[in-house]
Amino acid sequence: MSSFTERLKNIRLIRKIIYALVGVFSYPGLMFVNKLQIKGTEHLEKLPKKNVLFVSNHQTYFADVITFLHIFCAVKWGKRNRLGVPYYLLNPFTNVYFVAAEETMKDNWLTKLFAMAGALTVKRTWNKNAGEVRRGLDPSDTRKIERALHSSWVITFPQGTTKPFAPGRKGTSFLIKQNKPVVIPVVIQGFWRAFNKKGLKFKKKGTLLSVTFKEPLDIDYDAPSEKILEQVMDAIEQSKKYMMLGPQHWKKEPSKESATSPS
Repeated sequence: MSSFTERLKNIRLIRKIIYALVGVFSYPGLMFVNKLQIKGTEHLEKLPKKNVLFVSNHQTYFADVITFLHIFCAVKWGKRNRLGVPYYLLNPFTNVYFVAAEETMKDNWLTKLFAMAGALTVKRTWNKNAGEVRRGLDPSDTRKIERALHSSWVITFPQGTTKPFAPGRKGTSFLIKQNKPVVIPVVIQGFWRAFNKKGLKFKKKGTLLSVTFKEPLDIDYDAPSEKILEQVMDAIEQSKKYMMLGPQHWKKEPSKESATSPS
């Protein structure tokens, strides 16, 4: 991404305009085409203005993040667990960045525009043809995220993929150990059913979209990285014990037989 684009990204007025545009076009899909259910925003109301890390499971490239931005804006305007009338787009909350794959944000003009809303672009740590190599974040990407944490909130997806129950990545626990942020787990459901993988087109209308913010994690920052990552994955309900809890976690609709069998 060019240095010019990076400079634009840090201009709050530019980001407010982009948030408002994205918000206006995405609001009907969340509230009218589908139904959005929000829980736990009381955990956001007294958070510090910086060094807050939101960790979430991931179901689409963009719809997840766009929904979070709507919710943060609504909370800024004093709403709890609802969006209501989106007058919050007149002065949106912009003190937040989100981690996204670099090549995803270069996909087309729309993704490039959305990148200016606060994307922290990182390089994928695998080769599509050779298979995934699960390494930590690139050092330059780590520094980029750390700088954002020093002044703002950051949204990250520890799995780095929309595939459910994929292992978490060590880069997340490294960031937590190094920066000691307030860590807010988020669990989302329904987005994979309602939207295509990119989250820009509807796949099934009338879907219940659920976003649940949990209370901040009580983390021992001196614990081994593996333990911290295990705690995070459990909190976002992507650990092994959550794998077979219910159909909301399955990529395909269960058969009648499996739906009625005990979990």
